[in-house]
Amino acid sequence: MSQWIPIAAADECPPGTAIERLADGRMVAIANVGGTYHAIDGLCPHQGGPLGTGSLCGTVLTCPWHGWQFDVATGRHLVSATVRQAVYEVREEDGRLFVRPSPHGHAAGRTE
Repeated sequence: MSQWIPIAAADECPPGTAIERLADGRMVAIANVGGTYHAIDGLCPHQGGPLGTGSLCGTVLTCPWHGWQFDVATGRHLVSATVRQAVYEVREEDGRLFVRPSPHGHAAGRTE
């Protein structure tokens, strides 16, 4: 799928926070890093934890269940470079956030 899907109001995700939303049947974690939005697969590959409800520090999103950490800009796991979350395009338009569900980059949990 390559169409843009409305996912949230921009003010639902202020700078320094992350939220989770469903887009085209996929859980997506949206993170606001200093006014720049990033979107990654929202299910942690470890045990399916909700990444969008985790804590965000800079570009690092930490899963609230077991502490797995991902760079929201690249989808890469911080310890294991072979573990990546899918990264989605996200844009803001007229106060709304949109994602394009077709991942560019690597699929969640896939190794290189």
